[in-house]
Amino acid sequence: MPVLLIYIHGFNSSPLSLKAQQMQQWCEIHRPDIKLEVPRLACYPAAAAAQLNALVDRYKGDYRIGLVGSSLGGYLSAWLNSQHGFPAVVINPAVKPYELLADYLGPQKNPYTGEQYLLETHHMDELKALDTESITHPESMWLLQQEGDEVLDYRQAVAKYQGCKQTVEAGGDHAFVGFERYPAEIIQFLGL
Repeated sequence: MPVLLIYIHGFNSSPLSLKAQQMQQWCEIHRPDIKLEVPRLACYPAAAAAQLNALVDRYKGDYRIGLVGSSLGGYLSAWLNSQHGFPAVVINPAVKPYELLADYLGPQKNPYTGEQYLLETHHMDELKALDTESITHPESMWLLQQEGDEVLDYRQAVAKYQGCKQTVEAGGDHAFVGFERYPAEIIQFLGL
């Protein structure tokens, strides 16, 4: 069965993010058989979730699927994992983005795409609707977390993903310093 890796970027990010690029380059060199999808997600949570569902629906009958998600993409990966059971690696994942992003309400501009949009209270409700109370398939999730994350409290992720494989590193930052060390292990964990 052919294999598909879906890389899910974070808030105000894009397929041009460094980790997405590093994952793509690794696959091109070492595993060109892997189909890699890095969707440019809509700015709004419900629309992004619909995009991901459409992508999954297109491939799930014919491909074995694995997920990698960073920050808000980690939150969305946990949601897809709960819906479909796809194995997922989450990198410095958002745990309660509806609380964190409440501080960002108002005009936004994606630094990668230049897209301008308005983040409103009802978008926090859309995020909350995607929350997974608990991880239903802990054996299929791997948390990659750095304690130096300046955006998210790493302890929330460590608690949320208890029972899952965890790699928690001292130092680092929200972008996850040294991510290029992990693509081979990620692909192995995802069974791709």
